[in-house]
Amino acid sequence: MAKIPFNKPAYIPESEDYVSQAIKSGHLSGDGPFTKRGSALLESLTGARKALLTTSCTHALEMAAILLDLQPGDEVIVPSFTFVSTVNAIVLRGAKPIFIDIRPDTLNLDETQLEGLITPRTKAIFLVHYAGVSCEMDIINQIAEKHQIRVVEDNAHGLFAKYRGKNLGTLGVMATQSFHETKNISTGEGGALLINDPRLIERAEIIREKGTNRSRFFRGMVDKYTWVDIGSSYLPSEMIAAMLLAQLEAAQQIQTRRKQIWETYFEELSGWSTANGIRLPFVPDYCEHPAHIFYLLMPNLEVRTRFIEWMGAHEILSVFHYLPLHLSDMGVKLGGRPGDCPITEDVSDRLVRLPLFFDLSDSQLAYVIETAKSFKL
Repeated sequence: MAKIPFNKPAYIPESEDYVSQAIKSGHLSGDGPFTKRGSALLESLTGARKALLTTSCTHALEMAAILLDLQPGDEVIVPSFTFVSTVNAIVLRGAKPIFIDIRPDTLNLDETQLEGLITPRTKAIFLVHYAGVSCEMDIINQIAEKHQIRVVEDNAHGLFAKYRGKNLGTLGVMATQSFHETKNISTGEGGALLINDPRLIERAEIIREKGTNRSRFFRGMVDKYTWVDIGSSYLPSEMIAAMLLAQLEAAQQIQTRRKQIWETYFEELSGWSTANGIRLPFVPDYCEHPAHIFYLLMPNLEVRTRFIEWMGAHEILSVFHYLPLHLSDMGVKLGGRPGDCPITEDVSDRLVRLPLFFDLSDSQLAYVIETAKSFKL
């Protein structure tokens, strides 16, 4: 194991107390007191109309695809530079992902290419706020409204981030959150679906509860519950919700430390990176990022490979990120070809991520920076 891991979930002591309370309560299935408290706090922190906790961000994306009634023959525009869950949610409904390239600065989908990819079959845009830096939401939403298509934010990286003063996760018809162990707020596995269109809330509750109207039953709105729609078991246990509540209550503490680490990286590595043709993250002035990822864009794949080896030799785990989905085995089956998304293909070969987690000490941070700066290109 590396002396300094790439990631370590934030330890919040209150989580043990909350999980213990959940266990002792005898209510371990979902939608108990901790689910309700965690959902309410997430709604308060994000400003979303409704937050439904899920077992993962992957499942939240699947719920979003069902809520959009994606069908075979429908098309959904999605960046190739993303995690496979974003695209799987589309493909599982029989719809076709239309891969779009990214901007070279923010690494978000290139909004200037959107209209050229829209056809009469385009049903939605699934966008990703890479590293929690917002996509160009004003332009994207204008285009979507013009063509009457829906926007879903894959906001796995962007909890607590903002675009022109507005919270990410509230700028599309729906948004998905991840609480995977690699995220700022972590329950090991877990996620949430944020719903900003109130017309979708009741059906979302049904889909999340295996296609039944169980939520309406427990609110006393029906005298028994039954199967009314398609759905699956997307509801997390009370133990996961208990962990989430503790993490959300400590969010300011977690975010403050992560931002200190991110800003130290940026300040200390700026001169070295400029001198060596290495690019640091770009954040537009009108965006507030959540210090989720600190990455370096190396000059080429060969340098990136040697850098990762150099860090590893000094017991520091640094990692690359997404491979282009349009060039994956599944992506090629769906029609992807080399050259379709040239920026994605280039960035994927050059990007490397540095350790960034709440418990990273000042001495560890200094050691990572010192080791990086001693790397010879």
